[in-house]
Amino acid sequence: MAGRMVRGCVQAAGLYPRRFCGEAAGLRAMGFSQEQARRLLGVESRLSPQRREAAVAQLLLLGLNAEATLGLLERRPELLRMPTERLQERAGKLRRLGLDGGQLQRALIRCPELFTLPRKTMAAAVRLLRERCLFTAEQLREVLWTCPNVLLEEPHQLHHHFQYVYFRMGVQQKEMVRARLFRMPFAELRNRHIFLERRGLYETPCKGQTQTNNPKLKDIIQLSEKDFLVNLARSTPEEFEVFKKLLAREEEEEEEEDNRDALYTEEDEDFDSEGSKPARK
Repeated sequence: MAGRMVRGCVQAAGLYPRRFCGEAAGLRAMGFSQEQARRLLGVESRLSPQRREAAVAQLLLLGLNAEATLGLLERRPELLRMPTERLQERAGKLRRLGLDGGQLQRALIRCPELFTLPRKTMAAAVRLLRERCLFTAEQLREVLWTCPNVLLEEPHQLHHHFQYVYFRMGVQQKEMVRARLFRMPFAELRNRHIFLERRGLYETPCKGQTQTNNPKLKDIIQLSEKDFLVNLARSTPEEFEVFKKLLAREEEEEEEEDNRDALYTEEDEDFDSEGSKPARK
């Protein structure tokens, strides 16, 4: 075994400095290829071998393979500096939310920020999805492994995203989950919805109405822009670009008008307050 490790160092002399030979051999023993070990040693290169190997081992224990672990650490090198207890604690929290096995692995690969996300931020997002958006535990689990970035959202923005789809588009939670709602940024979803609406291709369902001829949310979200325009909007990229510019201008004008109204309201309140004061004698 020792002879193989020495030969490995000699063969890899051109890949990394000799001082890394022992560490590279350790990474090779953990399942990394020679090239993967070289790349991994370039991430946080001043880190101690013990700290690097401990963090890598923890990620491998979650079920990530060598390539996925390397990709994760190249995207978020600060994970190497996190205490292993913190990595274990966060993985345990995600498991308690229903993510395990392949689901946990996919969620972490899609969104490595889950490891460094403040605990309160994660708890606030989960509480909102369960208590205010009323997703079931099973629906929440599916949301988290398919759209883990949802945990990074500010609660008020997340709630606004949900409310728009629920009330304005008339879509229920079950269809939201199936459509992978939170994978698409809210601004892009809104652009597509209003574009369809103004072309007479989407109607807000009346209260209690369950059957509509509206396009499915899944198609609105998951189709590429090209396919969305051809298959749903029956329009051209040029028309869509003009529409988005006009919509942005409308929103700017509405915001300016709202600001003016707020200013006038404030001035009126000040005037009424002055008028209500008793006169000095």
